Amino acid sequence: MARARLRELGISIGRFSPGPLNAVTDVPGVLVGHSTVIHDAPSVARTGVTAILPRADIHADYAFAGFHSFNGFGEMTGVHWITESGLLTSPILLTNTNQVGLASQVLVEYGARMHGGAAFGLPIVGETYDGWLSEIDSFPLQKEHVLSALESAAAGPLAEGNVGGGTGMICYDFKGGIGTASRRFTIEAGTFVVGALVQANHGERPTLRFDGVPVGREIGPDSVPAPWPSPPFGGSILIIMATDAPLLPVQCRRLAQRAGVGLARTGGVGNNGSGDLFLAFSTANHYPAKPGPRLDIAMLPHTHLDALFEAGAEAVEEAILNALTAAETMVGRKGRRAEAIPLDRLAQVLARYRPSAPPGV
Repeated sequence: MARARLRELGISIGRFSPGPLNAVTDVPGVLVGHSTVIHDAPSVARTGVTAILPRADIHADYAFAGFHSFNGFGEMTGVHWITESGLLTSPILLTNTNQVGLASQVLVEYGARMHGGAAFGLPIVGETYDGWLSEIDSFPLQKEHVLSALESAAAGPLAEGNVGGGTGMICYDFKGGIGTASRRFTIEAGTFVVGALVQANHGERPTLRFDGVPVGREIGPDSVPAPWPSPPFGGSILIIMATDAPLLPVQCRRLAQRAGVGLARTGGVGNNGSGDLFLAFSTANHYPAKPGPRLDIAMLPHTHLDALFEAGAEAVEEAILNALTAAETMVGRKGRRAEAIPLDRLAQVLARYRPSAPPGV
């Protein structure tokens, strides 16, 4: 069966409807780009970088944001200033563990070049470890790859699975990677969108669930081998959430915390060795790099946030599952394999647990 997104398999998660693209780019102004690096010489590389631009001119027009660490065995640079000020002043890059420094430097250079050397911003770079499939110590990512991700960032549909920063990632002992989803929700103030993009490199097979179904127990390593003879010490997931709902920084942080609900629904528990780092931002308010004496800021009442929280959790859950269904089997260094979750087997398991599922599921 060809790789597909979750809804293309007839599986609908939750009660809110997705946006037109069912992607984080359903939030107006959000741009995403990937650069994928795959080669076998001079080293085995299965890596890349993914760029998320909250808006095209984020270096000059800051956005409110919030950060949450569900488990801190990982790195995301620049979040201390977000915690302090609530301001996101940079694009966001997702890549491999060993090349956070390169990505950070290129992001600073990119900002300076785009804004005439006058840009100030603490670069946001998150990482997960792809060293099982990629020769991570060969440092295969180069400056041009990071620039390619930034310069190719665009609105519209997104590639998922083995792309960008997710190229060499493994999720619930299946091939993982990049996934995205979105939800629309209507409250008294209007209709808004919340989207999620994940770099999924976490979890163990027995806990994996699809819409509550224990898929990981049903498709065990006896039928689809795990990549390793015994589980490694941990894995990680990066979750970026975006919305056009008007939020203050504290509300963005509260939204970021709810990413953990979506993660848990798929089986994530925040293992000791996992870097589970979440960042949420709102595009509704504008904070100029050179503000005047007064800013007019909008916000939703805290009592009106429940629909946002639920919709955001749904988007995260589906984004993780989209990463799994989109990813393809990959062979990496030393002949190691990460098997894609078999979609035909997935359909059979879901049909057995959910007899009212649509035909073919």
